[in-house]
Amino acid sequence: MNFTIYLKEKKINLFKKGNLFYFFFITIIFLLDRATKLIIINNFSDQAHYVNKFINLDLIWNNGIGFGLLSFNNPLFYNSITFLIGMIIIFLIYVSFTSLYQDRLAFSIIIGGAIGNIYDRLTYKAVPDFIDIHYENFHWFVFNVADIFITLGIIILLINGYFKKN
Repeated sequence: MNFTIYLKEKKINLFKKGNLFYFFFITIIFLLDRATKLIIINNFSDQAHYVNKFINLDLIWNNGIGFGLLSFNNPLFYNSITFLIGMIIIFLIYVSFTSLYQDRLAFSIIIGGAIGNIYDRLTYKAVPDFIDIHYENFHWFVFNVADIFITLGIIILLINGYFKKN
């Protein structure tokens, strides 16, 4: 079945007035992510910069998925993962516009961050991560603003799911 016919049958109009807020929200998250990454890429690429005793800004190019997992120097594997991430984003867009308000907001937060990261994968062949949270010699995975939004959206979905069950 053709996807556009399916959307028409389900009466899902992505561009109806009620969905414009979510498109705007996704765009704001994407632009905030882009702005922070461009600032870091253009100004902080030499070395780690101390912010306070728990946070450094340290540009790391991540060619894997979240938290550097699945990082390989194999172009076929990288392109396959990038394609899979793109398909997941398209699926999330569909799911978000068939969801209730609270879930739609959470999906929009996730989608905004995911689009920011896939943009980098397609543009730079890696995602610039730069927020290094640490305590003394223990460093958490380096991440970026898009990762914060993706994580926040997932937390909101989990909380919504918990309260829906109770």
